[in-house]
Amino acid sequence: MAIKILPARLANQIAAGEVVERPASVVKELVENSIDSGATRIDVDIEKGGSKLIRVRDNGSGIEKDELGLALSRHATSKIHTLDDLEAILSLGFRGEALASISSVSRLTLTSRTATQAEAWAAYAEGRDMAVQLTPAAHPVGTTVEVIDLFFNTPARRKFLRTEKTEFSHIDELLKRIALSCFSVSITLRHNGKVIRQYRAAKTEIQIEKRVAAVCGNSFMEHAVAIKLEHDDLKLKGWLTTPEGARSQSDLQYCYVNGRMMRDKLINHAIRQSYETALRPEQFATYVLFIEVDPHQVDVNVHPAKHEVRFHQARLVHDFIYQALSDALAQSIELVKPSVSKSAYATEQMRDTSDYSIQDSAPTHQPDQVSSTNSTQIWDSSRSPSSHTRGSYPTSRPSSVVQKKQTDAYRALFEPLSSIPENRDMGHDVEKGSDHHNRTTNEEQSSEVAKLKHDHPDVHVTELGKALAVIQDVYLLMQGADCCHLVDLNKAEALRVQGQLSLEEGGTLKSQPLLIPLNIPVSGRDIEILATYQNLLLQLGIELIAKGKSSVMVMGVPQPLRQQNLQQLIPSLLAELASQQPGNLTLIVQWITSKIVVSKSHYKLSEAIQLVAELEQIWGHHLPYNQYNWIQPVNFSESIAALQS
Repeated sequence: MAIKILPARLANQIAAGEVVERPASVVKELVENSIDSGATRIDVDIEKGGSKLIRVRDNGSGIEKDELGLALSRHATSKIHTLDDLEAILSLGFRGEALASISSVSRLTLTSRTATQAEAWAAYAEGRDMAVQLTPAAHPVGTTVEVIDLFFNTPARRKFLRTEKTEFSHIDELLKRIALSCFSVSITLRHNGKVIRQYRAAKTEIQIEKRVAAVCGNSFMEHAVAIKLEHDDLKLKGWLTTPEGARSQSDLQYCYVNGRMMRDKLINHAIRQSYETALRPEQFATYVLFIEVDPHQVDVNVHPAKHEVRFHQARLVHDFIYQALSDALAQSIELVKPSVSKSAYATEQMRDTSDYSIQDSAPTHQPDQVSSTNSTQIWDSSRSPSSHTRGSYPTSRPSSVVQKKQTDAYRALFEPLSSIPENRDMGHDVEKGSDHHNRTTNEEQSSEVAKLKHDHPDVHVTELGKALAVIQDVYLLMQGADCCHLVDLNKAEALRVQGQLSLEEGGTLKSQPLLIPLNIPVSGRDIEILATYQNLLLQLGIELIAKGKSSVMVMGVPQPLRQQNLQQLIPSLLAELASQQPGNLTLIVQWITSKIVVSKSHYKLSEAIQLVAELEQIWGHHLPYNQYNWIQPVNFSESIAALQS
């Protein structure tokens, strides 16, 4: 067959197949054009789900009369002119196909006026012949695009449209996404003459949070953690929720790259990976994240609908997102929850967000898990942990007495029972209490250790054997060569971590460098302690560099500390070093273990088997069966005798 150039009308309709998928696609292109024009107010009118009418009006810069006809031509744009412009795109639209493609499958009227014109002009184009007609019109400064009878000349495309309700729901969701990316723009949405959404411009942080609550719902903000991080040309900010804010479907996942809505696979993978151990398989994370990157380092021209991008340094971006989110999640778990009740916060938010949305845009179904005490928390690598909660909600910190008892109890379990002095002070109270309190605490510790030695004599187990069943959720019944025994899985987990941190004589732990060094504010005393114990910390794989007299830079940590809240752990570690005997590496390892191990209330058999396997692999022949009271033989003789009687 002969090769021919496609007619302009047919070429535009082919392009429309990529650009105009449904009415929501039209709204997306028109609203993005309005934002690119500098509009601060956008009104969207929809009739019959968009199949009858789509009207988008803005107060942007407008289009000159002489350029109206050209604006409806294919590949006509004011946003790029050279190859250099294409390699550094900051506008939402740039191809110049939207208006031409939309006009090829609808009856389109483009009315506009610039500030320098005395009157407005309207350009009318109909899909049948694509001829543009110019007429004078009455219109303020700005632009209105009116799309009537979408797909009127392509019946095959029109019959694939869904119901009016479904098509409008897609438009509604689209404008939610746009409302989250352009806080400075007021957006009003009407359907069949009725105002459905009204997102007012937000300038202050409080107004921005209210707008996010208007889009994502009050429960999202109750569990939200605000995040802000920068590294060279990479910036990440926004909100993500703690595991308590997870949902049963992925309907609250909003991500933007340089202000552009994204569904990028690399970004989604990094986010999922950061939540990997925090969510159940049936749960989905919820977040609103904004990624800013040098436009020269990202290609936005890789997807017809511009939903995906290609990063020139994909691995760096992936690891940057993963580390930022995982650190923020780890820190949010450590932060004490505010004492303000959920109902009080929700009442305040419902009252405050009434100005930002006509209707509550939160989905009708509730999250899988609801916490009554969480509030928005802020994570910023440049701030100290004490400033991470919102100033308007007081927090309640646990007393030093409780913290000390927990640390002492853990340390008691990690000491060989035959070598623990009766009256040794097994913990360091970072926040010194009264002398009477210290004496009382030491007496309690001594009595507890004495009771422990009396009730649990040294056990004589030489191998773990085969795992049989989990008893009472936290004990593993195992069958050895000579007898059965029970393993305390929480103590086994602590022993596993201690094994990872233990050193052979003269050896050092491998330090894993952080992708982004972490700056932590500390006191002048902590800087002195760091100078004294620098070599000991390097043995543990903890690389710290003093920055002046008020902060340290964390360059690397060993693998067990990768997911820990280093902003709290490092200052506490320096304080612990000041209280310990010089160079007592064993006590420091035990202290770190007690800080990073979290007891579980339920283990599956598969989890228990994996834990025991890792325990044997890490310790090998040096597994301390007769220390730490983590394993006990089980004597079935009385039960057998009772059965034989």
